[in-house]
Amino acid sequence: MFRRPHFREYVMARLVTVAAMVFLIFSIFFVLFIKDTKVALIAIGLLALAFTVFIFAIYRGAKRMQKELMIINTYLKNLEKIDKIDYETRFFTKEFEDINQNLMKVLKGAKKREDIKQRYNAKLKLKNRQRADMLSAIAHEFRNPIASIMGYSQTLHEDPQIPAELREKFLEKIYNNGNKIESLLSRLILWNKFESGEATLHKSSFDIYTLVQEVIRSLQEKYKTREIALQGQSMTVEADRTLMEVVLKNLLENALKYSKEEVMVRIEDGTVSVTDKGVGISSKDIDKVTKKFYRSGTHNWDNSMGLGLSIVKTILSLHKSKLEIKSKVDEGSTFSFKL
Repeated sequence: MFRRPHFREYVMARLVTVAAMVFLIFSIFFVLFIKDTKVALIAIGLLALAFTVFIFAIYRGAKRMQKELMIINTYLKNLEKIDKIDYETRFFTKEFEDINQNLMKVLKGAKKREDIKQRYNAKLKLKNRQRADMLSAIAHEFRNPIASIMGYSQTLHEDPQIPAELREKFLEKIYNNGNKIESLLSRLILWNKFESGEATLHKSSFDIYTLVQEVIRSLQEKYKTREIALQGQSMTVEADRTLMEVVLKNLLENALKYSKEEVMVRIEDGTVSVTDKGVGISSKDIDKVTKKFYRSGTHNWDNSMGLGLSIVKTILSLHKSKLEIKSKVDEGSTFSFKL
């Protein structure tokens, strides 16, 4: 009794009320002015039939319009749930057809915005997960060198009588761990530049054979017991020398860390390759090792927060080149690229 009436109920209530009043007025008029009672009754009967047909026609029309309103209302009610819009729906009146067409446009726009929102949320979740992985990796990678520095420093501080030879050894350990922290920070800064789009190329012509020799010399100071062989000949390239040094250093360190035998660098036919005889990479991991923050459950291919090979890939991409990886588990890997 106290609820709002439906469209059909409202129309019929108003129509029946008006029709009943008009019918009553005309019936009184017929009774008063038509002397023949039989004729008056026939007139009243025909009038009742006419009103009945009229009311039925209005009822059908109101029912049809109510159905169309319910269709539109259903779209609006389930705006966020509708996966497929019924474009085949046809309406009785032009106005309702126009409303339906405009509503279809609104629904399509809403679905498109919802899809964009979902993709954005997925990317945001991925970024947050990567950020969490990044923080975890930073904590992990910085913990060991910092602990070593603190341990050796505390020993030197608490024991002033420590032998000179042992003191030198401890100082060298502190220096090496400090270099490791500096290297990690440099890698973080470089990665951040790539992420923010701030990295730019400063190309120049240089001999990459000479650059490889320099990188090998610097690494042999750190890996004094390891052998790095170089085959090939002089090759002048047009590239960013600083960034190419990062590429070569990352690839060589990667090879040195995950193999115990000689590491080979070859420069031939415009290709630079680094080959090791280490643990290798499984076929299912080859496509993953160059992704940001990737850390294999079996081997940590880049122990510096999972960024080394990703940085290599990005630098080569800036140079319109690509990192090629060939590897077999327990046999070794070859990382190569062309300039």
